[in-house]
Amino acid sequence: MIEIKNLRKNFDNRWVANGIDLTIPKGQMTVIIGKSGEGKSVLLKQIIGLIKPFSGHIIVDGFDITQLPEKNLRIVLSQFGYVFQFAALLDSLTIFENIGITLLENGVSRDEVMHVVKEKINLVNLSEDILHKYPSELSGGMKKRVGLARTLINNPKIILYDEPTTGLDPITSRVIHELMFDMQRKLHITSIVVSHDTEIFKYADNIALLHNGKIQYYGNAQTIWQSDNPYIFQFIRGLSEGPIQIEIPNQESTI
Repeated sequence: MIEIKNLRKNFDNRWVANGIDLTIPKGQMTVIIGKSGEGKSVLLKQIIGLIKPFSGHIIVDGFDITQLPEKNLRIVLSQFGYVFQFAALLDSLTIFENIGITLLENGVSRDEVMHVVKEKINLVNLSEDILHKYPSELSGGMKKRVGLARTLINNPKIILYDEPTTGLDPITSRVIHELMFDMQRKLHITSIVVSHDTEIFKYADNIALLHNGKIQYYGNAQTIWQSDNPYIFQFIRGLSEGPIQIEIPNQESTI
C-alpha cells in the first residue's frame, strides 16, 4: 500500500501539490485524472523519488521515502517500474537491447538476458522476431508494449504509467489497457496510471481527480459515471462549466 499525506510541491510560486492526501491500495489499479498542467506527472515522479516534495510524506509499505537515506531509498524504489508516456526507447539499440539494457549493464550474459527478454515479450504479446529490429521499425502500439516489457524486466511490484495511450488510435488504446489490466491481475501488480482516456475506467479499481493541488474526488471506478460529485461529473463529461475552470479557445469560423 502507498499512502500520500499532505504532500506539497511548488514550481515558480505555483503549488502543483498543495496538501495531497491519497491512499493507493495494494494489488489494485488506481487512475489519476485531471486537467493538463495539474501536476499529475509530477505526482508520479514524486512517488518514484525522481522529484523531491517540498513537504509531506509518501509511505510505501511502511517506509516514508521522503525521509529515507539514499541507500535505503534505492532498496524501496527497486520494487517500482515506470512506463514513460512515449515509451522512451533508445533508437540506436535493438529491441532486445532496449528491453534488457539494465541486465546487460550489470554484466549478465547475453544468453541469460535473452531468456528473460523472451519471457517478458511473451507476457506483452509480442513475437520474438522483433528482438533484432529497431524502434523506428515498430508501430506506436508495439513501442508501448516494448516499454512495458522493459519495465517488467526487474519484476516490479508497483508500476507507474504516465499517459500510456497518448498518440494511439482507440483500438490500439484498448489493446494497451487490456494488457495493463492483464498484467496487473496475472502478476498481482499495484498499478498507478495517469490518463486522460476515460476508456481506462472499465479496467481500473479506483479513480482520483487532482485539481488545484488537491485530490477533489476519490472513488470506485465502476460507479464513477453515476457519481454526483460536481468535480468528477464535469470532468469526465468534458463540460466547460462547473467548479473546474476549463479554458476553451475562441474559434472564428470562416465561410
